Amino acid sequence: IVQNIKGAEDVYSEKITGKPYIEIIPDRQKITRYGLSMQDVMDLIEMAIGGENLTRTVEGRERYTVRVRYSREYRNNAEAIGKILVPIMSGGHIPLSQIAEIKTTEGPVMISSENGLLRAYVLLNVRGRDMVGFVNEARKKVAEEMAGKLPQGYFLEWSGQFENQVRAKKTMQILIPISLLINYLLIFMGFKSHKQALTIFLAIPVTLSGGVILLYLYGFNFSVAVWVGFIALFGIAVDDGVLMTTYLNQLFTERKPKTLDEIKAVTMEAGLARIRPAFMTTITTILALAPVFFISGTGIEVIRPMAIPSFGGMIIETVTWFIVPAVYSALKERELKKNGKLEL
Repeated sequence: IVQNIKGAEDVYSEKITGKPYIEIIPDRQKITRYGLSMQDVMDLIEMAIGGENLTRTVEGRERYTVRVRYSREYRNNAEAIGKILVPIMSGGHIPLSQIAEIKTTEGPVMISSENGLLRAYVLLNVRGRDMVGFVNEARKKVAEEMAGKLPQGYFLEWSGQFENQVRAKKTMQILIPISLLINYLLIFMGFKSHKQALTIFLAIPVTLSGGVILLYLYGFNFSVAVWVGFIALFGIAVDDGVLMTTYLNQLFTERKPKTLDEIKAVTMEAGLARIRPAFMTTITTILALAPVFFISGTGIEVIRPMAIPSFGGMIIETVTWFIVPAVYSALKERELKKNGKLEL
């Protein structure tokens, strides 16, 4: 079922095939008839087939166990084992086949268990899509097609690397909102204005879109490494907005514009004055991450998914050089209109 689902690769079902075993079943009535005990028979079988340790030799610093048992040709099949002679109370010998049933049976190659339950694996790799999405689809499809077909006492359980991603996803659902909240609170504490903090915070959805676009172009799926990259990106993304807003506040405090033209002029002046520092802040981050896309080696499979969101996000983040001043200007204009201080 799973090998027909998109993303399934190297599907392998653990083979539960039997292995031939020689089984010796003593007949208690016959053993008693010859004056033997079960222990006598078991000791003989142990010595003849498994071997019995007689003594140990010492050769310098080395020690070797001396073991006695039948030669291989006298114990390598059921017929040969049946000819093993068993001493009886009367002083004679009888073949083992007269007091025991010897047969070849099929048993497991290996008994696999987990948590006290027998188990068998279906192993596979997932390529070209995220593991969690694949498992959700596969679990649903297998449940539909196997409904009512499992014998009593059997059940299916999904396990593997995707479990780590599920746990990490639950952690990220807590950490990402907390990191965004801390980010916002730091901005608010710096500017003491929700309007300005929200204006600067606009950089985060803008950079998020840039990171998602680059992930799509490179064919990466969302993972823990990708979300760590986004968290780092959200912290860097607001830098240019803080830079722009700080200088805008400074100029508006000094010039105190009263008309619409003055507001636009001050906004243009602040934007032009801070475009170069903003460019330097962004370009240094982009250039620092660029080598990740051209090098290869151990660990690159983790570093690259972390770097892609930051790289794509910082490229798109340049849009905020124009969004922040424009929104700031519109808010100032609205504020002056509301207070009746805007001169036409």
